[in-house]
Parts: sequence; structure tokens; C-alpha cells
Amino acid sequence: MYFAIDVREACKLKKSGKGQWVYGFTEELLRRGYDSTLLSDSPPPEQWVAQAKDIRLFPTGWKWHWRAMRFLQSQKDIDVYISPTSFIVPFAIGRQISVVPVVHDLIAFRGDPHAFKATIVERCTLGRCLHSARYILAVSESTKKDLLLRYPSLAPESIAVVHAGPMRKAVTEHESDNKTILCPATLCPRKNQKRLILAYRKLPAELRDAYRLTLIGARGWHDQDIVDLAQNTSGVEWLDYVTDEEYERFLHSCHVLALPSLYEGFGMQVLDALQRGIPVLTTERGSLQEVAGNCAVLVQPEIEDDIARGLLQILTQDALRERLRNEGPQQAAKFSWEKSVDTFLQATAKMPW
Repeated sequence: MYFAIDVREACKLKKSGKGQWVYGFTEELLRRGYDSTLLSDSPPPEQWVAQAKDIRLFPTGWKWHWRAMRFLQSQKDIDVYISPTSFIVPFAIGRQISVVPVVHDLIAFRGDPHAFKATIVERCTLGRCLHSARYILAVSESTKKDLLLRYPSLAPESIAVVHAGPMRKAVTEHESDNKTILCPATLCPRKNQKRLILAYRKLPAELRDAYRLTLIGARGWHDQDIVDLAQNTSGVEWLDYVTDEEYERFLHSCHVLALPSLYEGFGMQVLDALQRGIPVLTTERGSLQEVAGNCAVLVQPEIEDDIARGLLQILTQDALRERLRNEGPQQAAKFSWEKSVDTFLQATAKMPW
């Protein structure tokens, strides 16, 4: 089997959650020795250069999509094009080649504040992309359910749930600093940092003195009020985007991870925390409970008092934190890049040729 894959998001210096997904999936696919052509607009990681059969770099923007489409049309030996973050090439190329799109979420269709350009492009391209795809990958059962609700003509068996794996395969033992509540996420309304800060403000003074709330993540959209609130709330700090290595250091030492999102297609930060035995506060929205199982404190994300209740519970109940620390790694072990790629390969084996 010979694959081509769009790895642009994995090659960025500042990777989003989708970029982390593409990186982990591609790393495992290449590790297995499958012939692969990597399509990007910037150089891929050094280790991939020796592993890939071919690497094609095209100019950024609309030119990239045009050049990628023309390249794929000219290649007769590529069996499958994997499109993990964009539906433009699959939309344009139709059924000329075998395309497997990866759907992370349906944020563009929810009406929540979101990046305007991305919303318009996805709404215009996803439907045709799905109906011309040979197979569809969804990163969670939640996303698959959303797809079937929005596009009821899709056959459930045409969608495979591939999940994701943790950022690191092996990690050192977690050592809590007993003072940091960590929220790692791009600043935007969907990630719900504003209500998290307001909930933190509602904690008793002695807890706010003992625990700081640290936000890490690049600026996104509709986020100025989040920045202002963070900068004007005692005990809260926003540190902008951090590197993978810095993210790892924060995970290694934080006391609790809080991600009270309104919606997630997967929630890789939750998986990273579970793997390390970090107590997690999150919600049941989207795929978050699917990932966390019974190993997290769940709150109602629109209710500040309930987020505050969850923070109070997780910060003051030693037995609860101990259970979450012990059971989190067992839950995380249900997810791996090996399983994700296995599911993909099983799906492609069933594709009609």
C-alpha cells in the first residue's frame, strides 16, 4: 500500500491539536515502513526525511491546494491520499483518486464563535468531500455521531473511529508541585477559559492563595476578554504558546489539569494528563467523557458555580485525587497511535477498489 498524506499541520513550529494528531499518526505510519509521500508547505521533521519515499513541498495558501491536486492526479501508483486537516483537495479532486479524509470535529457547523475563514471553507467543502471519499476517519465516536446526524445519507460502516494517542509513549513519574491548576488550550470561547477564570475567582481565598491557575496556549479568536481577565485576576497567569518541551514540563509538575471545554472532537490534553496520572477536571461535552471515562471530575461548562464546585472538589478531596491518579493511566492505555493506525489500515483493507 502506497500512501500520500498532507502533513502541513505537523510541520508547523506551533502545532495545534490537529497538528499533534497528524504528527502522531504520521510518525506511526512511517515507523511501520509503508511507502509514503509527504505533502507539505514547510520542511518535515528530520527523521521523516529518511523514512518517507518522497517529500513534496508546495507554496502556501491556495497554490498549495492546486499543486497538491495536480500532483496527486499525475501519480498512478499512490493508492490512498490521507487528508487529515483540510477538505479542499478532496472537494476538488472528487472520485478521481481514493481519498480518506479525517474529521476531527464539526465546530464549523455549531454556530459557536470560530475562525471565520475556516468556518466558511469547511461548510462549503465537507459535504462533497464526505460523499466522494472512499472511506472516512473520525477521531472519536462523538465526531462520528455528529457526522451521521448532519449527513444522514452516510453509511455508518463508511466511518471508522481512529481516536488518537498521547504525545509521549513513555513518561517520567508525575511530580506535582502542589500549586498549579493547568489549562493548556488555544484561547477562544469554545475552550471556556473565561468561565474557568471566573470560577477560580469564586474559590475560597485560602485556596486561591494556595493554587494558581496557569493558562498556556496561543491566541485564537474572540479572545481579548480572556486575556484581559487573566491579566487582571490575582493568581492567574497566561503564558501564551509554549513548545512541546515546555508543555511537557508543565504537565510533569502541575497539580490538576482543567479543560472545561464546550466541545471537543477528541481532547488530547486530557489524554496526556491521564497518561501521567494527573487529576483532570473537564466536561461531558463532545468526546471529553469518551476519553476521560470515569477518571475525571465532570462539570457543567456554562455554569461558573459548577466549575468552581468541581475545582473545590478536586483540590480538597485527597482520596478523589488519589483515585484519579491511579486510574488515569489505565484509562489512557486504551488509546495509542498503534491502535489508530491499525484501525486505519483495517478500514483501507475494506475499501472498494
